[in-house]
Amino acid sequence: MKRWHIKQIIGILLSLLVFAIYYSPVVQDIIKFPSELEMSEGQYQIIPFRLPMEVKIQADDKNVLKINGQSLEEAIIEQKVDSPLIIQPQQQGKAALQFRLFGIIPIKDMSVRVVSPVKVLPGGQAIGVTLYTEGALVVGVSEFRGEDGLIHHPANDSGLMPGDIIEKANDMIIKDADHLAEIVNSINGSPVKLDILRNDKHISLSIKPVKDMEEHKYKLGIWVRDSTAGVGTMTFYEPNNRIYGALEHPITDMDTGTLLSIKNGEIVHSEVIAVKEGEKGKPGELQGVFLNDEKRIGNIEANTEYGIFGHIYADSMVTNRLYKEPIPVALQSEVKEGPASILATVDDQGVKAYDVRIIRVNRQSRPNGKGLVVEITDPTLLKLTGGIVQGMSGSPIIQNGKLVGAVTHVFINDPKRGYGVFAKWMLEEIGIETDDEVVSPYKEAVGM
Repeated sequence: MKRWHIKQIIGILLSLLVFAIYYSPVVQDIIKFPSELEMSEGQYQIIPFRLPMEVKIQADDKNVLKINGQSLEEAIIEQKVDSPLIIQPQQQGKAALQFRLFGIIPIKDMSVRVVSPVKVLPGGQAIGVTLYTEGALVVGVSEFRGEDGLIHHPANDSGLMPGDIIEKANDMIIKDADHLAEIVNSINGSPVKLDILRNDKHISLSIKPVKDMEEHKYKLGIWVRDSTAGVGTMTFYEPNNRIYGALEHPITDMDTGTLLSIKNGEIVHSEVIAVKEGEKGKPGELQGVFLNDEKRIGNIEANTEYGIFGHIYADSMVTNRLYKEPIPVALQSEVKEGPASILATVDDQGVKAYDVRIIRVNRQSRPNGKGLVVEITDPTLLKLTGGIVQGMSGSPIIQNGKLVGAVTHVFINDPKRGYGVFAKWMLEEIGIETDDEVVSPYKEAVGM
């Protein structure tokens, strides 16, 4: 009986010891290390160990990595106390690492993928954006007095809502707001069938137009918009495919917040003519003018959560006096808290580099626009703008000679700070694997 108690006590003590070791800071530091590590040739990663560890390695090829300066000749490496593990990528490929404490207790599984770095030309240029939507976007519903003297609200009665995109009317594809008005007035008050897109779902409804008392035209009781325009910043240009990325967040309708679908659009050179300085609670903005048609840069083919993308008409349309040659796109593992710079145009002097500090890096396994938190530290930029202002969305963030991401949003209560998105997600949005919402009505909403 005593012997049984002794074994039980020893078992409990061993369990407590394992528990204490497993949840100790030295082990938790390893556990918190990314399970998926993407690295490029020439990079290295150091993992400190303060307990004896066994590292089991499986790789596509023994030349994919070097561990502690040695090729992967051995499948198992005994790692001593206070001796860091140094991972050095050598060529493209994959490897799997398994860490076992004392060679017994499994602590961490890690996959390493070695990729060739993608290179792009960083931007920073101020651009004007003109975008025409598919169909007509409903930005508001209203009531009006009909020729019968009564108040009518046909849109509200039919269930039409702000944010709906009218794609067809009586099976005819809507070209723009004027086209929708023509169809409504051509059927002399008969019900019209509308095919609309609402929250990514296609639905149909019927609505009966009513003739307005003042204008003597048939109306649906809606305000619609079919285009928008604004000023933002170009982020990068990938010369091999002649693809650009800009803004780093979607263009949405200012009234409804709806992400605008694209029929066609262009980006053009823009000139910054004034800056409204940002302050706590009141974001500032760059005020710019579009230059003439000869300054057209490229088309707009996609409006996504991570900005707008398209093709540049000619290499000569994209120049940056600060960077004559493309630079690598940083992998997440290369981005560190600390000094960096952004490229932006905030006056008539063109693209300039301004000092910032990356104060937080949120490692991500899936796309998100809040991977970085940056703080403006450059006294010149702070004097000009007060921090991050609308129109600077898309400003590329450079660290250690690599494009790490782009500015997305300003903190309303602290304009010196804002979010940034990893460059990785921007490039993957357009099919290149690595590893501003400053819009105002281009045309006033049309009532009908």
